[in-house]
Amino acid sequence: MSLLEIKGLHIAVDGTEIVKGIDLTIEEGQVHAIMGPNGSGKSTLVSTLMGHPGYEVTGGSVQFLDKDLLAMESHERALAGLFLAFQYPKEIAGVSLRSFLFAAYKAQMKARHPEMKVASPIKFKTLLDEKMQGLKMDTAFAERFVNQGFSGGEKKKAEVLQMHVLQPLLAMLDETDSGLDVDALKIVAEGINAMRSDRFSALVVTHYARILEHIHPDHVHVMVDGKIVGSGGKDFAKQLEEGGYEKYLQK
Repeated sequence: MSLLEIKGLHIAVDGTEIVKGIDLTIEEGQVHAIMGPNGSGKSTLVSTLMGHPGYEVTGGSVQFLDKDLLAMESHERALAGLFLAFQYPKEIAGVSLRSFLFAAYKAQMKARHPEMKVASPIKFKTLLDEKMQGLKMDTAFAERFVNQGFSGGEKKKAEVLQMHVLQPLLAMLDETDSGLDVDALKIVAEGINAMRSDRFSALVVTHYARILEHIHPDHVHVMVDGKIVGSGGKDFAKQLEEGGYEKYLQK
């Protein structure tokens, strides 16, 4: 059984077709990357998989753990083990990062591990502190309001921290590397690599191969004009960065 199986997926926004027939299969433990120029439909794809209401699926199917993903509400997809790291994370005024993560953690535990006792606030603090130290984040950071006043790099680290706390089965990373300096990029990549196991898969959306030099995906796909027009192994990303997308745009 595949973790995620997409067949003939078509997606429209305000009546305009953006994704034009995508086929993609992700097995458990695999990391896939999708590269491509702006406007090719990469972010539309992952946002739709997460259940964004602004996108309309006009054809095709998506199975997640052999269940109809498209029939689920957004929160049901999250509770089933799907996670989306945003390109532009939203600010949540008045809610500390710790409170936000504790609420999400409790919901995940009840949904995916109902037989287990949910950690107390004190035990969760210990867990969160360990995760933050592993990502080289100051633990005092957890007391700040979610993403409010965070730098671009801090927002991306906070997204990776959420991923470590929630332990998703499939993490979709929408240009998490954008706007990061070299040091922050390495920390984010290390955070993703630390998750790798037979029970964790990822779909990384990016313009550039630099983060893939640290993550080492199993499969790399190039997306142009709403379609996957080429695929390869981890070295394919470097070929795309060196050669660009021009030959695919001409097809």
